Amino acid sequence: GVTQEVLRKMGHGDCFWPELIRNAFRIDVKTDTEARQPTHFCYNCWRVVIQTINNTTNEDAFFPITTIVEWKPHSNLCSVCNFSRRTCKRKGFRRNPPVTKKPKVAIDPPIRPRVIKRKDQINSTSILLAKKIVNCKKIHLTSKLLVLDYPNNFIQSVSCQVCEHLLADPVQTPCRHLFCRTCILKCTAVLGKYCPVCRFPCGPADFRSPIKSFINVLNSLVLRCPVTDCEVEVRLGEYSTHALDHKERRVKHAYSPVNKGGRPRQHLLSLTRRAQKHRLRDLKLQVKSFADQEEGGDVKSVCLTLLLLALRAGNEHRQADELEAVMQGRGSELKPAVCLAIRINTFLSCSQYHKMYKTVKAITGKQIFQPLHALRNAEKMLLPGYYSFEWQPPLTNVSTNTEVGIIDGLSGWAPCVDDYPMDVISRRFRYDVALASAVKEMEDDILEGLKCQNVDEFVSGPFTVVIKESCDGMGDVSEKHGCGPAVPEKAVRYSFTIMSISVMNENDEKVKVFEELKPNSELCCKPLCLMLADESDHETLTAILGPVIAEREAMKTSDLILEIGDLHRSFQFIFRGTGYDEKLVREVEGLEASGSIYVCTLCDSTRSAASENMVLHSVTRNHEENLERYEIWRSNPYNETADELRDRVKGISAKPFIETQPSIDALHCDIGNATEFYKLFQGEIGELYKNPKLPKEERKRWQVMLDKQLRQKMNLKPIMRLNGNFARKLMTKETVEAVCELIPSEERREILRELMHLYLLMKPVWRCTFPARECPDLLCQYSFNSQRFAELLRTEFKYRYERKITNYLHKTLAHVPELIERDGSIGAWASEG
Repeated sequence: GVTQEVLRKMGHGDCFWPELIRNAFRIDVKTDTEARQPTHFCYNCWRVVIQTINNTTNEDAFFPITTIVEWKPHSNLCSVCNFSRRTCKRKGFRRNPPVTKKPKVAIDPPIRPRVIKRKDQINSTSILLAKKIVNCKKIHLTSKLLVLDYPNNFIQSVSCQVCEHLLADPVQTPCRHLFCRTCILKCTAVLGKYCPVCRFPCGPADFRSPIKSFINVLNSLVLRCPVTDCEVEVRLGEYSTHALDHKERRVKHAYSPVNKGGRPRQHLLSLTRRAQKHRLRDLKLQVKSFADQEEGGDVKSVCLTLLLLALRAGNEHRQADELEAVMQGRGSELKPAVCLAIRINTFLSCSQYHKMYKTVKAITGKQIFQPLHALRNAEKMLLPGYYSFEWQPPLTNVSTNTEVGIIDGLSGWAPCVDDYPMDVISRRFRYDVALASAVKEMEDDILEGLKCQNVDEFVSGPFTVVIKESCDGMGDVSEKHGCGPAVPEKAVRYSFTIMSISVMNENDEKVKVFEELKPNSELCCKPLCLMLADESDHETLTAILGPVIAEREAMKTSDLILEIGDLHRSFQFIFRGTGYDEKLVREVEGLEASGSIYVCTLCDSTRSAASENMVLHSVTRNHEENLERYEIWRSNPYNETADELRDRVKGISAKPFIETQPSIDALHCDIGNATEFYKLFQGEIGELYKNPKLPKEERKRWQVMLDKQLRQKMNLKPIMRLNGNFARKLMTKETVEAVCELIPSEERREILRELMHLYLLMKPVWRCTFPARECPDLLCQYSFNSQRFAELLRTEFKYRYERKITNYLHKTLAHVPELIERDGSIGAWASEG
């Protein structure tokens, strides 16, 4: 102690003490804890410790875990001896007289410590001392007030381990012992930062509230009011409200000011500031006098402390904690998750954020932003691999380890030497880990949905989760600077979205407890696999996505067991691969490219058949049939010619490796149809219906006229490849009116206006998220509008649609009603993620 005081005067804090010991004795004591290595020893205690170490090889012999050493008293300076002597005196034990240290005498043989079992020692020392410290007999309720005769074991489980009263604002230590909050805080403040029961090292920062189900059981206990002449039986959770009535009644009888015939006495908070000062004048003078005498005139601190004590007395600990944080200058700091969101949304690198953190801390003197290590810990909770889960039955060929973060997409593939000059880089999550993390993030939504649908909140499932899978290639992602490895300038992203979660209620009816209202938002689209590769590179695509598909197949026949709302619940998954454009569908389902005579990825129709009958087609293709057709294509069991075999398999030329759900890609459908209208506008400007065989130079001149008109009237600049924004501006009534100014014939203008009008009536049906809710009338009229649209194309635009039709125009006219009847929507399922 003297040495530490000298060190403090030299400017060193307590943290320098272990450094001094390490430098002087070459011993590292940083990891020692006071529960097992007390900091003060007298010489005789030290001799006993050395003797114990010499007589055993057990690592715990220094302070054994299974037993507690009672040191015999022989020194007034040794904290261990003093503690033992005080204990013996309280219990009435006989003790030996203190050993006096004689100068210049040989050292006596070491004193053998007397060993007592841990349970007896705890009961005789820590618990009794803790009871005297807390002294909560007047503020906590005894278990004798319980109305029902509960078993002793149950009463012990709902009682504080220190005061043995019913738990009030319970907290749980890391060693899973339960205490009243005020009791354990007093004990740790006086005895030290360890559990009074098992002496496990822990402090206030380690205390946690018990699980909700235990709190519900505790609050439901019925007890008899301890107030005299009050025989009311109340639940423990409602006792504070009941006691408040007694308090108000007692205060009312104790202090009832005399009303001298004036206005009724008003509440303090309802008065004006001047009236408040007048009423509290005496109290204010008393507080000021106390602050001047005891606290150096700091009236503010005295008043805040009084408010803090009042909140604690009323069990309003959350508000008290917030007030205490403000008093200590910690109230304005941001949470790590908020700081992480700020760093991500402002595109700050780690070094830039750290510089901002240090600057703000230096200027304000407060730690408003959290340091980088706190952000990294927050990030771990948001990434897959943080929550534990289980699959029943276990997934086939998938590890049971749940702590798996980002992994290499090429892991398991042996490198080979070939002519491909680029390095493929891929990173992904394990599919089951990513799904468990996504479901866990929606815990609050699931519990809220159960409450809204009047479903029992303790239902264990199975919950049915519908997953939308999306995959698309991204164009130019080349690195503009740096000297990294040579990689492809294209990327592919595979992602998923949770569309809905449903469960069976008591009446065996399936109810939705969650439905994604914005399924095309980037906020609900979870990335699963990213690769720097070309989507047209079939070999690379199958190599990287192969393990993902294998994990997906394994999860179809297994249930996820995950903790939601403190209960383990089961989840079943339905996967629907609808977020693919036509190019990728043809790639992964083994179909011929988009220029094939088999125009559609949903039906077996050829281009000429689709142009003759534009409306009456149904969805016939599926993944299983494509696999069967590939086997026929591969084996040719009927010994047919190439043309006959191609006609039999309807355009299947490769093995399908990803199961997709037949649907329409709404964005590319919009772009493809806008491209058709762009060409129709050119044909009508040049009156192509009169002479379809005009040279290319004339057609080029019509395109120049159209581009000039669109730039002047609609501010649409000509582009090489038509995109989504251009398509949205092009497909409007204003654009048609601008184009009609260049068309000579009034009859053709009306036809073009009607064609655009019909298209604008049909477009919302496949673009909106919930057509039955958002545009029910247009949904009912869709079949009529599509037949009229097809009739106009067949008769008035025969020069363009005789024996040919574009892929997306065919899907728009033939398959939209059937898909909406099956899925409820096209726009909700069509995004590419």
